[in-house]
Amino acid sequence: MMRRCELPARDLRLLDPLFVYPSTILGRERAIVVNLEQIRCVITADEVLLLNSLDSYVLQYAAELQRRLLQRAEGDDLPFEFRALELSLEAACSFLDAQAAELEIEAYPLLDELTSKISTLNLERVRRLKSRLVALTRRVQKVRDEIEQLMDDDGDMAEMYLTEKKLRMESSFYGDQSLLGYNSVGAGTSASAPVSPVSSPTESRKLEKAFSLCRSRHDSVKSSDNTATEHIQELEMLLEAYFVVIDSSLNKLTSLKEYIDDTEDFINIQLDNVRNQLIQFELLLTTATFVVAIFGVVAGVFGMNFETSVFSIENAFQWTLIITGVVGAFIFCGFLWFFKYKRLMPL
Repeated sequence: MMRRCELPARDLRLLDPLFVYPSTILGRERAIVVNLEQIRCVITADEVLLLNSLDSYVLQYAAELQRRLLQRAEGDDLPFEFRALELSLEAACSFLDAQAAELEIEAYPLLDELTSKISTLNLERVRRLKSRLVALTRRVQKVRDEIEQLMDDDGDMAEMYLTEKKLRMESSFYGDQSLLGYNSVGAGTSASAPVSPVSSPTESRKLEKAFSLCRSRHDSVKSSDNTATEHIQELEMLLEAYFVVIDSSLNKLTSLKEYIDDTEDFINIQLDNVRNQLIQFELLLTTATFVVAIFGVVAGVFGMNFETSVFSIENAFQWTLIITGVVGAFIFCGFLWFFKYKRLMPL
């Protein structure tokens, strides 16, 4: 394949199924190297060399390419390599867009369920979903960047017009052969016979034909350059169409990622709210514990081993409880007022 398509080994390494390389489209002198998702192939001016030819996705690609070549519409002048490249882009964009739509259908109900019920299972499912989203976004972004890079470089697009280069090389080869033929005939005539006034017009006509052939070759090169420029515009329009498709898929994934980020922010707000409620409850519990501790202080004071007249007063125990309770309630209400004044609790 390296000799047949004049490709370096590093380009063929991109097509190795044992290695994982990002999506790549390379234009070379006699071939286009395409690595787009499942489609890994080498496109020449006359044929497409496919890897993993037994894969169902690749078989669909080959069948669709054959069908389009047989049903070629009138007035459609796209060369063979552009048709194969267009189908590769269409297959890759359709595959990525289908995966984005599938992920989108799966994500929104799961995120809505997570907002209504925060559980470990739902959080784990969202984590796996976000990992898939990041991986798919990276693949879509790489295809988009590759198409955009080709659109921005006219030289790379010109390298992909293999049919024009092949015709140019063939015309140049046959023109050189014809020019050599004229020169050999002229040299043979001048060597075998002396120049006579009768034969001079014949030699001049041959020289005129040779110069005419050179001018025609120069004009053909100029016309081929103009044709290549026109086909660069056609290729740019083709790439732009699939750039819009892949950009739409990327926008879907970006919107989904923003929705996931919004859901995470909403969950964090809910968790912060629950945490604040727990802190407020802990504050109230600590205040109530402090008030109850007052009863312990009073009980400790009256539990001392000393003589006092308070023990001889009737209903002294009840009055002690009442006074202690009123003081504790007053202290508790004072703490609540302080918390409200400092806006520590929404009371």
